[in-house]
Amino acid sequence: MYPKAYLDYLYHFHCDRDYFECHEVLEEYWKEKDASEREVHWVGLIQIAVGLYHQRRGNYNGALRMLQNASRIIGNESAAINALGLDSGRLVGLLNERLEDVKKQEPYMSMNLPIVDPDLQLSCDAMATSGGKVWGAASDLLDGSLVNRHTLRDRSDVIAERQRQLELRKKG
Repeated sequence: MYPKAYLDYLYHFHCDRDYFECHEVLEEYWKEKDASEREVHWVGLIQIAVGLYHQRRGNYNGALRMLQNASRIIGNESAAINALGLDSGRLVGLLNERLEDVKKQEPYMSMNLPIVDPDLQLSCDAMATSGGKVWGAASDLLDGSLVNRHTLRDRSDVIAERQRQLELRKKG
């Protein structure tokens, strides 16, 4: 019933708190459609993960921007968010609470998305068990590879594509 990328997002969000991976799997799914057909509610979920990633790293400005955008999108896309088995109203409330924490530069604390579909929760629990993880476990703030994941990834393909686009612009 739910896209695999969304289930993977939920797994990483709640089991290993790998918000960078949440962003990656959901953005890849979102980009599978032509730009004119992309659904903005996915962006809201992506921005929640990115905002929490920034807060966990102490980048409060980045967290504030992402979470403000996410809250706005989730509020505007409540029907689509509810169709994903989440309580959009509770989610907006959680995001607004988190925004207050970010404004005060409070340290990061793990949060759970308000899943209201019992079948979705059962699927998520089964994924956690099969992955040897605990659903809703707190983020491991001492895991540098998790906290600073963006600095550890191989970006050679992105750099090569930027260079190729620059050369194309120069030619014409």
